[in-house]
Amino acid sequence: MLEVGQIVKAEHKTGQYIGKVASADERRALVEIMAVLRHPQQGDLHSAYDPDAALFHERRASAEREKVWVMLRDAVPYAGEVPAYRESLAAAWETEIRRIDRMRRWSEQCLQCLDTLREGLWPAFRIVSQDRARKRD
Repeated sequence: MLEVGQIVKAEHKTGQYIGKVASADERRALVEIMAVLRHPQQGDLHSAYDPDAALFHERRASAEREKVWVMLRDAVPYAGEVPAYRESLAAAWETEIRRIDRMRRWSEQCLQCLDTLREGLWPAFRIVSQDRARKRD
């Protein structure tokens, strides 16, 4: 069990933080945020990577000194150096931007590959379409 005052690494609403345990019971801990390790994900978690989801969530990182409840299984003791909140938030935000940009570049590359495949296979698609038309006649 975590102890009051203990520094932990905790997962909260898709973000990851360093914080201090303010209170704990047998199931969860109240953690005071000290630094951001991973910025929360944007979008609908139930429709991952769907830009057309009915509700596209905007998620901010928890604020410095904000207290959040986390399940005990989502918090582990942290022994490293605790970075300043502002610097950690900026670093986590930049990391998330790079991750999203990498996915964007990946999807663009996929579209280019599919376009190339279509150009190479298009005659085959046309032949199949003509064969189907002849069978109907």
